Amino acid sequence: MFCFQCEQTDRTGATPGCAGPVGNCGKDSPTSDLQDLLIHAVKGIAQYAAQARALGDPDDDAAAFTLYAVFTTLTNVNFNPTRFAALIQEAATVRDRARERYERASRAVGREPRPLAGPAAWTPGADAAALARQAREFRVDAGLALVGPDVVGLRSLHLYALKGICAYAHHADVLGRRSAAVLGGVEDALAYLAGEPTDPAELLERAVGLGRLNLTAIELLDAANTGSYGAQQPTAVRTTPVAGKAILVSGHDLGDLEALLEQTAGQGVNVYTHGEMLPAHAYPLLKAHPHLVGNYGGAWQDQQQEFAAFPGPILMTSNCIIEPHIGYRRRIFTAGPVGWPGVRHLADHGFGPLIQAAKALPGFPETPAEEEFITVGFGRDAVLAVADQVVDAVRQGAIRHFFLIGGCDGPTPGRDYYTEFALGAPRDSVVLTLGCAKYRFNRHDFGEIAGLPRLLDLGQCNDTYSAIRIATALADAFECEINDLPLTLALSWTEQKAVAVLLTLLALGIRNIHLGPSLPGFLTPALVDELVRRFDLRVIGDPAADLAAALERTAS
Repeated sequence: MFCFQCEQTDRTGATPGCAGPVGNCGKDSPTSDLQDLLIHAVKGIAQYAAQARALGDPDDDAAAFTLYAVFTTLTNVNFNPTRFAALIQEAATVRDRARERYERASRAVGREPRPLAGPAAWTPGADAAALARQAREFRVDAGLALVGPDVVGLRSLHLYALKGICAYAHHADVLGRRSAAVLGGVEDALAYLAGEPTDPAELLERAVGLGRLNLTAIELLDAANTGSYGAQQPTAVRTTPVAGKAILVSGHDLGDLEALLEQTAGQGVNVYTHGEMLPAHAYPLLKAHPHLVGNYGGAWQDQQQEFAAFPGPILMTSNCIIEPHIGYRRRIFTAGPVGWPGVRHLADHGFGPLIQAAKALPGFPETPAEEEFITVGFGRDAVLAVADQVVDAVRQGAIRHFFLIGGCDGPTPGRDYYTEFALGAPRDSVVLTLGCAKYRFNRHDFGEIAGLPRLLDLGQCNDTYSAIRIATALADAFECEINDLPLTLALSWTEQKAVAVLLTLLALGIRNIHLGPSLPGFLTPALVDELVRRFDLRVIGDPAADLAAALERTAS
């Protein structure tokens, strides 16, 4: 195996990347190889599907399969090699259907169809041994000696951004929202990668184009979430338990949570959120369920301790699963794209076994006398509703600066930076946050400013569109560009959705982004230098110094 797609990448060798029997995320070599083969297979689907779409005969179901298949290869989503072997064979079937569609569409416009080469002509091996042999040819670093590390890094930047885009688009798709622009854009980008491009300048320009594609995807997801469950509302969420039977839901998928809430209604089982599911409490149609009683625990990297202590079953709905410990392995379930060998997978919202397990397990014995809460729900609608109040506070000098501190949390050193950065922000500033990075500081009392909370939780990483809309609205109100606002972005990354978001911000022309705790391993020093030159990208340093520099830049 060779993998350097996430921040957990092994950096002990001369070249960053996990290359041993098991990666730092817990993914073993056979699973990693199968993931590379699945990506190769969906490139073949995209080659034919993009041609058919251009001829006016799209196959949106094939595109939806591609979104799901690519999503399964994200960091900390699926570790089950059996599932990947099956997906590879299914991808070959979908590819053949896409080829037939392309041939039919070509003949319909009077053209003779032509067979495509590369992934479009690939036949997967019949068994595990054959697939293992094929994987050597299609690893992410294949061709390194031929094209050089910069080209491999740029191809990887494309691929990992596409993984993030596919994840966002899949979340929207399961809620009934599809976009021809997103589906077609994903097909075009995968087909482009299938051609093994080598021009660094073209690769970099097209990477920025993927940022624009991701903007469309996250706008679609925002519409799916708010269209299904209503606009987020500021909501105090209980973080202490309630006596009774209990289920814990982690991940990001609001559709899975909705289905579980409906199936547990009147069953005497309380439902708790974990990690990135915390913002679910802010959606009117979800929080209307009285047995959605609170949030338990923090960010994904703490799940082994937190899940072991939880007195009920756990449902993982998307990233970020890590190896289940023996203390809870028999009471954790997966859904959607998630998988772990030996863990029960519940397809098509079939949550009966999960609910039965909750009734059989003890649950929480009592409700603590002292209740604790954190407030969420400051999505774009909530913030824009008080935009005039915010603008007046800035003009009167009550609010000097905005700090957006968002992205992923994680186990690697350096993430205390975000705690110190948030707590060090001056009292006349507002801290906005989204993603699970918030767990580094969201239990701290930031107080109020100009009648508003100083800490505004915008939601999941899936809610990045809210942050962009808020920044755009402020820029419009002050008749300036986003870069002219008293706004500083400090982003932490772990996996591929964060890569897609970064490219979106760069595509929007946003500069001076502080990124950390380290830069992606697939970006070579030359590529980092180019991104710094073009976009003033900054690696996080000392939090106090970074705060001072940010305030000085915007003051000038």
